[in-house]
Amino acid sequence: MNLLQEKSIADLVREDFPILKQKVHDKPLVYLDSAATSQKPKQVLDCLLNYYQEYNSNVHRGAHFLSSKATDAFEAAREKVAAFINANREEIVYTRNATEAINLVAYSWGLNNLTQGDEIILSLMEHHSNIVPWQIIAKKTGAVLKYVQLTEEEELDLDHFKSLLSDKTKLVSVVHISNTLGVINPIKEITSLAHNFGAKVLIDACQSAPHLKLDVRDIDCDWLVASGHKMCAPTGIGFLYGKQSILTEMPPFLGGGEMIDEVFLQYSTYNDLPHKFEAGTPAIGEAIALGAAIDYLTNLGMDNIHHYEEQLTAYLFKKLVAIPNLRIYGATNRKDGKNRAALASFNIAGIHGSDLATMLDNEGFAIRAGHHCTQPLHCLFHASGSARASLYFYNTYQEIDAFITALNDTIEFFNSAM
Repeated sequence: MNLLQEKSIADLVREDFPILKQKVHDKPLVYLDSAATSQKPKQVLDCLLNYYQEYNSNVHRGAHFLSSKATDAFEAAREKVAAFINANREEIVYTRNATEAINLVAYSWGLNNLTQGDEIILSLMEHHSNIVPWQIIAKKTGAVLKYVQLTEEEELDLDHFKSLLSDKTKLVSVVHISNTLGVINPIKEITSLAHNFGAKVLIDACQSAPHLKLDVRDIDCDWLVASGHKMCAPTGIGFLYGKQSILTEMPPFLGGGEMIDEVFLQYSTYNDLPHKFEAGTPAIGEAIALGAAIDYLTNLGMDNIHHYEEQLTAYLFKKLVAIPNLRIYGATNRKDGKNRAALASFNIAGIHGSDLATMLDNEGFAIRAGHHCTQPLHCLFHASGSARASLYFYNTYQEIDAFITALNDTIEFFNSAM
């Protein structure tokens, strides 16, 4: 803690991220796209390489040394995920990503529990991964989708949410932090209100798990999903948390090896939790590396990460709001960036976001441009897309200064060409 008080987290960790040292287009890389995927520290990369070099083997299926070692590491990582969000190990199901985790709930629980006229409440700020599966399930079951609107300040309209709740509400599935608006939704209150009507609640924590301390017991949600690649782990690994009583009642999502207990010609019995939902050979090395990523984040301290990012975000917003004709989306009443996630989606009058991103890329700045998998939200704003700069604990104030300078130069270039 003494070091963290004397230096910023970024000062302490930059050496852990070799990719950040490189140049692109002969310019120093400034990576501002962590909401899409985070960079990986050496500790995680070394863990993944060590698995493949030292004890590559399948898990749960072999009696030999390598298999035992791989199984122990694989399950130890599950314990780390569980501790990270205050869950039991049986409540953590490995998936490829959060999208698969949502689909698992949709097809296993939704398809078997929703009927004609049941209602599913989503919000207008949802990622496509938390819209499309429910559209499919609604079409198959006759359930009805309802969407929570935004307030004038472009935050979730809690009053509208309350008005949608009824005895017909069977599921509420909402994002914790919007990947476009950057708003932090009151998920504990949302969960409590939904439970008053007997509805189940799923939380998309893709943008919160890397940045905030999560406690599923405190939130009391029924399911929570996250993707490892946004929290310093490799791609191809994510997880589903589900209350043990609910997972026990849910049928398997996929059939095959690992998820079985016994197989007969006419029927099969299924494995215990969480293996009932993990058919086939899993992403073993990636899961073990997810455990290493959680170790890394835990050692830094999620509260320390959040505090640093709050300051960094406030600094970014202070610089952005000073730029003429720049429109930031989400929480428009908080132009200081406080109580917001470490990202800013914006458009500049007369300049397409993709053109902006391309020009900035030529100067070494990696930002996102497009609809960020939130097309309905952008339609609400009458925008085809937006530019997005997203931060993580390895970003620095100096990088923000450089980004703002490059952004102003790019705006001046386009304006002079008009």
